[in-house]
Amino acid sequence: MERQEIIDGLVEILKTVRTIDPERLKNVTEETDFRGDLNTPSTELINIAAKAEHKFGIEFEDDDIDDLGSTVKDIVDLILKVKARG
Repeated sequence: MERQEIIDGLVEILKTVRTIDPERLKNVTEETDFRGDLNTPSTELINIAAKAEHKFGIEFEDDDIDDLGSTVKDIVDLILKVKARG
């Protein structure tokens, strides 16, 4: 799976989050920060992670979530890492 495919999938997920302004989702890159750029509440990040698990057919471990940073790159890297783990 390519990084851009994952980003596109994450944007689809983010479009379902009421607290995120859809205008901010037009130029999402790996450097986009969930908290700083999208004003995503930290509690909402857990829901986004759960939706990402479902969308990409993976399951994060608790340590994965605990160590997750706040940029799109961080979650893309994590999704690829979990997929590689099998």
